[in-house]
Amino acid sequence: MVLQGEEGLITTSARVLVATAVPAERDAVAQAFPRPAQELRLPGAVLCRTAFAAGAVVDLLAAGVGPARAAASTATALTAAALDGAPYDLVVSAGIGGGFAPEAPLGSLVVADAITVADLGAATADGFLPVTELGFGTVTHHPPESLVRAVAEATGARTGTALTVSTVTGTADRAAALRARHPRALAEGMEGFGVAEAAAAQGVPVLEIRAISNPVGPRDRAAWRIGDALAALTAAFGKLAPALESWKPHDQ
Repeated sequence: MVLQGEEGLITTSARVLVATAVPAERDAVAQAFPRPAQELRLPGAVLCRTAFAAGAVVDLLAAGVGPARAAASTATALTAAALDGAPYDLVVSAGIGGGFAPEAPLGSLVVADAITVADLGAATADGFLPVTELGFGTVTHHPPESLVRAVAEATGARTGTALTVSTVTGTADRAAALRARHPRALAEGMEGFGVAEAAAAQGVPVLEIRAISNPVGPRDRAAWRIGDALAALTAAFGKLAPALESWKPHDQ
């Protein structure tokens, strides 16, 4: 992390945890870094440690698919780091995902200014009720505004809501219903809210980045562009070093 001191720039050692769903996404992120990753085994999790050129430590975690598994794996890594006396400064939920057309086309990048769980609540005769309207929990986490701006400027990403679901959208009707409830939604994934919940429980800021591999709606595998989305994810992290290394946790 780069801070402004009386004699100019002072480099400190920032620590960033990047949580993806699957190893293919983790490996795509790893390709953006100049040095090979070192494998570190934790009880219940495996980290791949690398670093930005300026020295900020980055741990990559394939946290698993779905919000529950992602939350559990992220919590394991966060707790291990805290017990080791080297807590993380930032958690990033990263991966490929669905995009809401036309605002988030295939191959584009989305950085979330709101991480919202879309299907945690109750189905009623009058429609869906989020869990907050039942008197429990939360449904949205907000990443630091200054960091969202910096990442969007560095990568050219669109900013908006990233939805987390336990069941991937596969019909036009459900896509339309989600957009009606969340007009600013740009992306859909299965892990962001779980990662954010784990980070919030330990007071660590969170960010979500999604590279768009498919449109949200009817499942047309022939139209998916997974390779292009993984390449976009690599390119994004290749541009992130200045934004992540210059950001300070109190800049919110």
